[in-house]
Amino acid sequence: MLALFGVLIIIASIVLGLIVLIQNPKGGGLSGTFGGVGNQLMGVKQTTDVLEKGTWIFAAVVGILCLVSPAFIPKEGGASKGNDLLNNVTTTPQQKTAPAPAPAPAPANTATMPAAGDSGK
Repeated sequence: MLALFGVLIIIASIVLGLIVLIQNPKGGGLSGTFGGVGNQLMGVKQTTDVLEKGTWIFAAVVGILCLVSPAFIPKEGGASKGNDLLNNVTTTPQQKTAPAPAPAPAPANTATMPAAGDSGK
């Protein structure tokens, strides 16, 4: 569900950006771009009204989608399998332990020990 909201937010943001870029900052807007074709169809004033309304509508859509989408984030107890796997990886990372060092070899003993019955003579 969050992926759906993400896709809708991205699409609405792109359309909003395009609508804003089409508008002329001096009020000419779309009608000046197409050489008067907009003037014949809707008139200059109506073209800017449509673009302004579109700007407000798509801005509202993006805002509402951003505010509503956190309601669909799974809670801790009801996490789906995919989110549960993600939570386990991020919250409890596997600790890698270093291998135990090999025991050091015993030093070579060159001196011989006297036998039990030998007094060292």
